[in-house]
Amino acid sequence: MSYSDRGGENANAALLVTLHAEDFPGEGVLAGMRWQRELERAAYRYTGSYRAPAQLAGDFLARRKSAGPGRVTPSYEPGVVWGELHAFLPERVTDVLEQAIPALGQKLRGFDDPEAVLTAPETRSSSPVRILRDGTLQSALRGLYPCGEGAGYAGGITSAAVDGMRCAEAVLQALLAEEK
Repeated sequence: MSYSDRGGENANAALLVTLHAEDFPGEGVLAGMRWQRELERAAYRYTGSYRAPAQLAGDFLARRKSAGPGRVTPSYEPGVVWGELHAFLPERVTDVLEQAIPALGQKLRGFDDPEAVLTAPETRSSSPVRILRDGTLQSALRGLYPCGEGAGYAGGITSAAVDGMRCAEAVLQALLAEEK
């Protein structure tokens, strides 16, 4: 959670695309982490700096390069470089976003505003690695209950809290079983 000032004029929203191990190029338990780094490097090469690639939603959907902001001024620090997100994001990601933006616009007025700013990539929303656990929610190292975002079982504050509660209940059940 950020304690940063929340008094900005823009909404700070994210569109996250669900990815699974089979979506990652390469193999092994760290394939997601390697792909995460590849996407970050591609964004860096695209901008030539630590400024983030940005594109207007209307331009993204029309697959044309953005030259600058419309009514919405980006608030990302250290700044953005206007361009074409399709140039470096995988098709698996852009295809989902192309479907999601209009669909969300039907449910949330203005979400699909052609002048909304898309800033990418957001690669640190969830862990790219999952610590495996069994039906008792324990890992192969008995007594270790991997849970939440860092263990790869949640994608946000609410789902992490629910997963934490599930693991706490599993710990309690194990302790109660030991007492019997």
